[in-house]
Amino acid sequence: MNASHTTATRSPLQLAALVMGVVFLLVGVLGFIPGITTDYGAMRFAGHESGAHLLGVFQVSILHNIVHLLFGIAGVALARSWAGARNFLIVGGAIYALLWLYGLLIDHGSPANFVPLNTADNWLHLILAVVMIALGVLLGRRAAATRR
Repeated sequence: MNASHTTATRSPLQLAALVMGVVFLLVGVLGFIPGITTDYGAMRFAGHESGAHLLGVFQVSILHNIVHLLFGIAGVALARSWAGARNFLIVGGAIYALLWLYGLLIDHGSPANFVPLNTADNWLHLILAVVMIALGVLLGRRAAATRR
């Protein structure tokens, strides 16, 4: 298949999953770039001791960046099919909702904060959860209705 044919047959749901996947890939890569990630030298593999912050705001670690990269790879791969895209958005959104709850419940200065997470991460995770689930449900309904 050529690229124009693939693009023309991609549903809005698949496009949304693809865009989210690419954004996660971009965030994962940016987390490894000094300057874009402040206090880069204070980055740790994992744990609340990691002092690096993506864009000077979001606390990151090597593990955190790897998770973003893996999430991005999953989004791009699953966007190839309608069901995969819907599952990525809804299940991925549910994972981010759980991560948001986890971030609210743990002490950010404790070993339980292994990802690590800060308040800015918690807000972003809530927004990601709502947006991803909404996209998966709303665009999934439209595509299902169109297929009938």
